[in-house]
Amino acid sequence: FCTPCLQECLKPKKPVCGVCRSTLSPGSRALDLEKQIETTETTCNGCNKKMYLSKMRSHAAACSKYQNYIMEGVKAVTKEPFHNTRNFPNRFTFPCPYCSEKNFDQEGLVEHCKMLHSMDAKQVVCPICASMPWGDPNYRSANFMEHLQRRHRFSYDTFVDYDADEDDMMAQVLMRSLRDK
Repeated sequence: FCTPCLQECLKPKKPVCGVCRSTLSPGSRALDLEKQIETTETTCNGCNKKMYLSKMRSHAAACSKYQNYIMEGVKAVTKEPFHNTRNFPNRFTFPCPYCSEKNFDQEGLVEHCKMLHSMDAKQVVCPICASMPWGDPNYRSANFMEHLQRRHRFSYDTFVDYDADEDDMMAQVLMRSLRDK
């Protein structure tokens, strides 16, 4: 768990389990789990030495072969940085299309427009959509406020892989839908 989530679960008024959210009893230990950790054998992925799970953490901290094993894994999943970031569109901050105030994140732009421009009927280009690979930088929305509230209630970054082409994404969606049945 990340620290803020764990701290939220352990607030003094009502500490709860981070997984099931049931109330924690102070001082109670999971003795069955402790016994299982004490009696389950495992093998170090670095030096192949056998040991009980309860000893693995201290062994891993001292085993140079295990440290090398971990570093190889980190190198394998670390992506190379982009060579020239200037060729990539900014999809993180946007200008207001009405007053040109700059550097809004998506949520900030929606809030700004709701507060200051909710009655403005001028047709404008949505800066969020214009930054997307499928976006048309010349399309003017007939009702920008309605568009913002319907299309930008969530961040695309959470759901979209900008580097995948549309056919690949459609194939992935179809495969997931078949698995979910």
